[in-house]
Amino acid sequence: MNAAGTIDRPLTLDPQKQAPMKPSAHEPTGSATEDVSTTGAHDSRQNRTREMQLIPEALARAHMHDRLREAEQERRAIRLAAARRMQRRAERASMRARRALAMAVMQ
Repeated sequence: MNAAGTIDRPLTLDPQKQAPMKPSAHEPTGSATEDVSTTGAHDSRQNRTREMQLIPEALARAHMHDRLREAEQERRAIRLAAARRMQRRAERASMRARRALAMAVMQ
């Protein structure tokens, strides 16, 4: 089997024994032409870096949002406890008034 290897499956994995790369015919010798534009990659990299720099700010914002929500829940719980206390106090006052009325009627 004298089939030549492919790029994905070379005949040998040893780079010393592999055939040297030949320059392509459509490319001039010594040229350093770019086959893809790197401006998009650069912008993408800059965006990614900007996003990476903004991560702590977003994290702090999320943390503050959680803290504000917890504080609001705590305020609601305190108001609910106070409302229940006042309701019990009002019920006790109502019972005292009923007893006083019953005592006044009985006499």
